[in-house]
Amino acid sequence: MTPNPPGRPARRHRLAATLATASVLLLVSASPAHADAIRAQQWALDAMHTEEAWRTAQGRGITVAVLDTGVDATHPDLEGQVLPGRDLIGFGARSGDRAWARHGTAMAGIIAGHGHGPNRADGVLGIAPEAKILPVRVILEGTDPARAKARSSKGGALAEGIRWAADHGADVINLSLGDDSESAHPEPGEDAAVQYALAKGAVVVASAGNGGEKGDHVSYPAAYPGVIAVTAVDEYGTRAAFSTRRWYATVSAPGVNVVIADPDRRYYEGWGTSAAAAFVSGAVALVRSAHPDLTPAQIKKLLADTARDAPKDGHDDARGHGLVDPAAAIKAGAKLSRTDLKSEAAGADGYDKRYFGSGPDAPRENSEPAAWLAPAVGGAGALLLACAVLLWRGGLRRTGVRR
Repeated sequence: MTPNPPGRPARRHRLAATLATASVLLLVSASPAHADAIRAQQWALDAMHTEEAWRTAQGRGITVAVLDTGVDATHPDLEGQVLPGRDLIGFGARSGDRAWARHGTAMAGIIAGHGHGPNRADGVLGIAPEAKILPVRVILEGTDPARAKARSSKGGALAEGIRWAADHGADVINLSLGDDSESAHPEPGEDAAVQYALAKGAVVVASAGNGGEKGDHVSYPAAYPGVIAVTAVDEYGTRAAFSTRRWYATVSAPGVNVVIADPDRRYYEGWGTSAAAAFVSGAVALVRSAHPDLTPAQIKKLLADTARDAPKDGHDDARGHGLVDPAAAIKAGAKLSRTDLKSEAAGADGYDKRYFGSGPDAPRENSEPAAWLAPAVGGAGALLLACAVLLWRGGLRRTGVRR
């Protein structure tokens, strides 16, 4: 007997693909939404064919580590899904403070939100609503007064967090963060931690970077071998202008006008490759739930081989192999022969190939809609969720709904 898809309103509504091009989180007032507005605005659920995938798996038995700013385990959309985690920063804002766990909670909701209310019809529904979240705090919110201290004293938190997650049952490790500054470079400790996690069987997913309008600089940890690097597209499948174009792109996922949950019990619309990475981590959770014996390299290749709307040559720097399709990956995964993890060279899909690449694809004429030319925004009300060079750059807009 296959599980029933979580409750959703029968009628769907589409939103215009609009965003601001600044690397900030902007809070914008909006009129109160109807009761079903949150779920109706989750266009990514349709785009990723989740109802088809949910007929086979909803993430049961899978643990997704969210290495981020913390996760609000009491949020009604996540209640019962969040496992005891680890705080590798050890100072800064605490639970209940405004500058705590906003970004991490948003990513956890995209991955494993189960909604709330009658038939769980309200709130955010994640891609893998039966998966568990393992929170690992490795960065602070940009508004945290202790951010400078963390930047100078906790530079090894990401590598430590990856290893800790791999040692504590993570099947998937979500890294919706990265350094895509001009000075970005690989850190041996982080690279080794990623290879350690892969060797233990954990799939590692990271955001490709939000430097598409700022030079397309290489972003780490996305560029480490073995990582599933995710770029962002809008609801029309068009590459988001902010999404970094680099050789390491594996697949693309929704990253524009994404409804996210917040510890303040409101919902916002955000943008960024952070959200896209979270969607793919949820997709991986579905595949692992259906096929728990597949290795990280097999799953990475499976997502690439089954992606929809593939570029003309099968791959490009902007969208990787195309839009991730968990339903297709689950179906194709049943036909794969199983590989002994110990015989699989961790990261072998990267080290034997060109590591740094030659740069982003040349931009195509008229490849982006005019909406991408929206002016940059900033000023009062803007929040930058960042710590040192571990950044999530995206926009946020309040939906006006409190649940």
